[in-house]
Amino acid sequence: MKPSITKLAVCVAILLGIIGQAHGVRIKDIADIKGVRTNQLVGYGLVVGLNGTGDSDDAIFTIQSFASMLERMGVTVKPDDIEVDNVAAVMVTADLPAFGRSGSRIDVLVSSIGDAENLQGGTLLFTPLKGADGQVYAIAQGPVSTGGFAAGSESGSGVQKNHPTAGRVINGAIIEKEIASDFNNRQSLTLNLHRADFTTASRVAQAINIAFYDEIASTRDAGTIEVKVPEKYKGNTVALVTMIERLGVTPDIVSKVVINERTGTVIMGENVRISTIAIAHGNLSIEIKENSNVSQPLPFSRGGQTVVTPESQVLIEEGSNPIFLVESGVSIGEVVKALNALGVTPRDLIAIFQALKAAGALQAELEII
Repeated sequence: MKPSITKLAVCVAILLGIIGQAHGVRIKDIADIKGVRTNQLVGYGLVVGLNGTGDSDDAIFTIQSFASMLERMGVTVKPDDIEVDNVAAVMVTADLPAFGRSGSRIDVLVSSIGDAENLQGGTLLFTPLKGADGQVYAIAQGPVSTGGFAAGSESGSGVQKNHPTAGRVINGAIIEKEIASDFNNRQSLTLNLHRADFTTASRVAQAINIAFYDEIASTRDAGTIEVKVPEKYKGNTVALVTMIERLGVTPDIVSKVVINERTGTVIMGENVRISTIAIAHGNLSIEIKENSNVSQPLPFSRGGQTVVTPESQVLIEEGSNPIFLVESGVSIGEVVKALNALGVTPRDLIAIFQALKAAGALQAELEII
């Protein structure tokens, strides 16, 4: 009877642990799987059909590219004889998604590299997109959408909205080559945390081990968790990843106070603590008023002159805020409550936290951005 009670207690503890973690952050949101990522593609192309807003004759590379394209199509034209302003040379970039398959479409970004004024209404011509290895993975072509416009007059005045020399071709590239991947037959997985932390890594490994009732996860370092694929999921790694991504973990964060002096923004983390310290914060205000009085001579006086006499008035006002005692180890809520009792503003908080750090009373990292 006792072994059954023990097993039941263990199962209840595991269940409660999983339910408690469900309120945390999903592993999917704080970690990536090694090898599952996008790849950057780039290409050089031409946008045609512009209404006189393309590259000028000074962009020699545009003319040479246009002449080469016509030559491949069986039309021989000397570059010196080409004078068109409805063509623009552009760089085309795209992100090849993980597990992208041949025939799938992706968006591409088109950016002018010449002196074109506007890409609105243009069409991107056949452009191969290459990866870092120099191989072609996609082909881009289609109408360019700039999401803006530019219009001007001969006098030089004009109106512009957004950035008309860069645009996007929606679903403008077709994937021609896949990146080889045998994900389902992996023997192990590697999880990379977005923010390396020993405590968070240990919690992730513990959550995985509890969920699968086995020691399949271990921490390599503060940012890496190794997961062995159980026999049950051999050949079906996708199902294993689906289970892991849904697990909830409460990530641990470093105690930090972030200050932006330009905007007066102060952000304090949950675990910020301060030692016992007395805080007094008051302002000294000095106001000087200058008045000019005119002194005129009496009527019928001889030799009298009109004289301007300055009059100064100095007012000094000093704040009367009391000294406030903050006990050691108080929470962030108590810190804020104490500072509010002093009537401080966000600008005042910046000076106070800098002084606390200098005094060694702030038990957190102070970062000024």
